[in-house]
Amino acid sequence: MNIELNKRRLYNAACLSLVVTAMTFSIRAGLLGTIGNEFNLNPTAVGQIAAAAFWGFTIAMFIGGPLCDWLGLGRMYLFAFCAHFLGIILTIFSSSYWPLFFSTLLVGIGNGFIESASYTMVSSMYPSEKTKKINDWHIWFPGGIVIGGVLAWLFSLAAVDWKIQMAVMIVPTIIYGVMFYKQVFPKSERVTLGISNAAMIKACFHPLFILMVFCMLLTAATELGTNQWIAELLSGLGIPSILLLVFINGIMAIGRANAGFVLTFFSSAGLLLVSAVFAFAGLLWLGYAQGYTAFAAAGVFAVGICFFWPTMIGFIAENLYRTGPLGLSIMGGTGLMSTALVLPIMGGIYADQLTIAEHQLQSAGVQSLDLMEQVKMQAGASTLQIVAILPAVLIVCFGFLYIYMKKKKSIYSDN
Repeated sequence: MNIELNKRRLYNAACLSLVVTAMTFSIRAGLLGTIGNEFNLNPTAVGQIAAAAFWGFTIAMFIGGPLCDWLGLGRMYLFAFCAHFLGIILTIFSSSYWPLFFSTLLVGIGNGFIESASYTMVSSMYPSEKTKKINDWHIWFPGGIVIGGVLAWLFSLAAVDWKIQMAVMIVPTIIYGVMFYKQVFPKSERVTLGISNAAMIKACFHPLFILMVFCMLLTAATELGTNQWIAELLSGLGIPSILLLVFINGIMAIGRANAGFVLTFFSSAGLLLVSAVFAFAGLLWLGYAQGYTAFAAAGVFAVGICFFWPTMIGFIAENLYRTGPLGLSIMGGTGLMSTALVLPIMGGIYADQLTIAEHQLQSAGVQSLDLMEQVKMQAGASTLQIVAILPAVLIVCFGFLYIYMKKKKSIYSDN
């Protein structure tokens, strides 16, 4: 029996699978301290376990693109489902460092296959509105973080066992698996256009693609790196840090939900330039904000990073389409690799700023009762001001991109 392509079902299943991906970040992040205490793991070991998710994500993104057309989207989603399901189960039954490490790595691999497959599927199903539909789909990453973050906060208030918190993710995992089951999947755009593997690989050496890969390093570090650290960096302000993260991702979800409207005013290159300006301004303001004014500064920052990731992917899908699934996976994998690399770097910067701030405040005669809070506040502010260098560089890069795209009629011509 022939089964027709059901775009709505496939798209909704991809959205739910992205919710699971996001929840693995937020719920697991909220449990790292608990798991570390239960298994007597030091902060270094806990950090290695947390980083395993990003490395798994990166590995799957890099191998997913080259294998996409060979494996087929259906098998890629099957691998993602198995990795998610087994990773969650293994975490629940873990009793030491290595099972926790490999379970986290497995969940990260599932996340990577979801992203890699979905970029290809969404851009192939909606060739005339790629950037909009990828933004619409990517609503569910910040949306999933909001869902997971709120659940983590409520679970902590109710003192729910960490294994039950992990088990909550099994339900949406099974649902998206059922939604994908026995569905017909589209061919990638590379295949439908008749672009060979050799041409796809050659297209990935286009100078503009290389520039965009460099920019992806910075956009991902600005968005995901800062989001992972922001609760700790602003913990000295005396505000609920987990709710600040929820606030940022809530704004991102709203922004991506209205990406189609925003793109009526901006080209993808123009939107990237404006985003870099807002991200830069938001980080600088966060570096000076105090108390609940940090929510206003975080709002500006959220507007800045809101469109970064999906618009970068959409730009490649629209303008460098010959790079095919390989190009999309290189972009996504680069972003995740950047995050894995930048997290310890940001941690080192923060540690240095803590030392500097403590020395300065002790020299100024600050009393010991107030010292730690003020040290954390000053060090967090200084770290955010340093991180603002990343979107500052992006303003220059995207300014060049905007001018270039205004003059260029087609990437694949001399016009």
